[in-house]
Amino acid sequence: MRAAYPSDISRKQCTVILPILENARKKTRPREVDLYEVFCGVLSVLKSGCQWRLLPSDFPAWEVCYSYFRQWKDKATPEHDSLLEAALKKCGWRGETVQWSNRNNQLHHRGCAEREEHGYGRREGL
Repeated sequence: MRAAYPSDISRKQCTVILPILENARKKTRPREVDLYEVFCGVLSVLKSGCQWRLLPSDFPAWEVCYSYFRQWKDKATPEHDSLLEAALKKCGWRGETVQWSNRNNQLHHRGCAEREEHGYGRREGL
């Protein structure tokens, strides 16, 4: 039993995305690792931003997680999402994405109405 990490998903969520993740691998020999553990390892790296070699030892070896990540991240066609993006969307890990220009615009105008209401508006004639 490994420690729980903030980036982990539940086993129930994993059963939903398991068919997506299994599409990347050809049927050559039986899988030796649990895809849930590998996927949680990939999520841990994505969430924390750590290097692959610094992946906690609770997860499968970093080489295994990285090799699966490389398979899952490639897009089949430019119009379709990669397997990893599809799995992240389906399990709800990422949430809605907001285009940066819209987000930057929202951050810039945050609180403007409240400031103007209290007399802290922009000065005239500057």
